[in-house]
Amino acid sequence: MSHGHWRDVAHAVGLLGADGAVSSTIFAEMSALATRTGAINLGQGFPDVDGPAHLKDAAVAAIEAGHNQYPPGPGIPALLDAVAAHQRRHYGLEVDPRTEVLVTAGATEAITATILALAGPGDEVVTLEPYYDSYAAAIALSGATHRTIALRPSSEGFRLDPADVDAAVTDRTRLVLVNSPHNPTGTVLTRDELGAIARAAVRHDALVVTDEVYEHLTYDGVEHVPMATLPGMAERTVTISSAGKSLSFTGWKVGWLHARADLVTAVRTVKQFLTYVASGPFQHAVAVGLADEDGRTGEYVAGLGRSLQHRRDVLCEALVAAGFAPVAPRGTYFVVADGAGLGYPDAVDLCRDLPEKAGVVGIPVSAFCTPGGAVAEELRSWVRFTYVKREATLADAARGLARLR
Repeated sequence: MSHGHWRDVAHAVGLLGADGAVSSTIFAEMSALATRTGAINLGQGFPDVDGPAHLKDAAVAAIEAGHNQYPPGPGIPALLDAVAAHQRRHYGLEVDPRTEVLVTAGATEAITATILALAGPGDEVVTLEPYYDSYAAAIALSGATHRTIALRPSSEGFRLDPADVDAAVTDRTRLVLVNSPHNPTGTVLTRDELGAIARAAVRHDALVVTDEVYEHLTYDGVEHVPMATLPGMAERTVTISSAGKSLSFTGWKVGWLHARADLVTAVRTVKQFLTYVASGPFQHAVAVGLADEDGRTGEYVAGLGRSLQHRRDVLCEALVAAGFAPVAPRGTYFVVADGAGLGYPDAVDLCRDLPEKAGVVGIPVSAFCTPGGAVAEELRSWVRFTYVKREATLADAARGLARLR
């Protein structure tokens, strides 16, 4: 990293103050506020209940069996096979587990390694906006330029305009990074929306990188469509997912990607200098989960989806009663809600007051936007909350939010 380049990264994720000093993220500030006040932390999206017991048992068995040293660089063969089998079983995708799959330390490393491997100075990387905060940091690290396609709230959820896709994706675009189901808005892109992105990528010879970590957590019968299943897109798509969300083991940090063999080789070349390898015994447990030979993992994931849909409804009802205007998510762990009706034009101020007024912590949606940009301004009064918490915790949060009335 060149002298001062770290400041470009800090600026990209909104960490540089007006005086040029690096500050902590709003995520860190809100988590500290929750700890200090004892407020219910609906800002951080991690479950407060572990995933399936049989997968914990598989992890323990792997440790006891001695799988505690460096695993193979690409990932253990059982997990590579399980990823390929999962993609075939769920989506009809044919993937060579030996040359077209790579195991990573969670999806975040997969995304970062992919951007660093495939984009650089002079290139442009396009994402949806709002976007998960690590995207901007990884793009800044690569030296590429970050462009965005706005997702805008509507009666049908957050949607993109094909005209915005055409404006953002140009001959300078190297990568289009697509997150669906989408954090933070909870939208699930339709086949038509994905098609608009695919056509633009083909027209400008760009690659598409997909963050599909919430692929199995969709609600109301909404279908998740992997970009790689669209005509002609398998060979130009890097598909990324992980065990953290669907299996409720975020701390295991087991992710993976699959793509054309030459793209996987390029990403692996970078990845080996990030973590080298990770999560040895947990790879064995996740392989058991993805293979799902006895059906227990599938039953767990289906039950989790039903439970999260119910918990989503509980939180949305509480937000409406408190004076927020939420947009019902169709996937993920999160709901975003407009707090302008509570007299707060800036959600940063609202989030700083919520612990005292309601005993709840949220995250301003502007933290997921380009600092000072048009989308950040449009969503300035919006807050993201998570509902991946025990129902009793959400009931306590609902009682706290009711005090806002």
